[in-house]
Amino acid sequence: MDLDVTSADGTLVHAEISGRGATALVFVHGWLGSGRWWDAQRDALADAFAVVQVDLAGHGASGRGRTRWSIDGYADDVVAVVERVDAARVVLIGHSMSGAHVVVAASRIPRTAMVVLVDTLKDLDARPDPVETEAMLGLYRRDYATAVAQILPRFLFAPTTPPEVAARLQREFLAVPGELAAELVAPLYRDDYHTAARALRVPVRAINGDLHPT
Repeated sequence: MDLDVTSADGTLVHAEISGRGATALVFVHGWLGSGRWWDAQRDALADAFAVVQVDLAGHGASGRGRTRWSIDGYADDVVAVVERVDAARVVLIGHSMSGAHVVVAASRIPRTAMVVLVDTLKDLDARPDPVETEAMLGLYRRDYATAVAQILPRFLFAPTTPPEVAARLQREFLAVPGELAAELVAPLYRDDYHTAARALRVPVRAINGDLHPT
């Protein structure tokens, strides 16, 4: 079932709901992704759970008109979708940059039973260097194609990553203008999610690859 909701700032947010159950698994994609990234999980789990695949604002079929991008805004997107989901319990699953978003959203959703972090938030004490962050975002704005082709693969792909997966991601990344791509990820380096993470009082499970240490 397709679901379109309005986030707190009026931005349209799209989601898809499959299956049914007392527990809803709410899947939130990483940077420049969409709910489509979770199709395999939907196919594996929809017989036992309600499966919700969210397109955050600026991604997928959701609106791109937000004037200020923030972790709070992304968390509001998740909240707006979950408010329309009929399930007694909710498991929030965030991949990559959306680990921060589901951590902040969890405290706003009383039905949250668990948070699952997928390849994200591996060291809460590590804070990004502002100079390095601005250099990275500046490169996206200035020469995004080169960043996607030559720099991002070092952080995204392992030697065993299937070529078709790498090609798909690069294709999806290049479908977004570099200026917007930079704005969409900037909140992860600028906004505070550490306070919300330390205040979590539900179980947290982390699923991490071994490309980078936890």
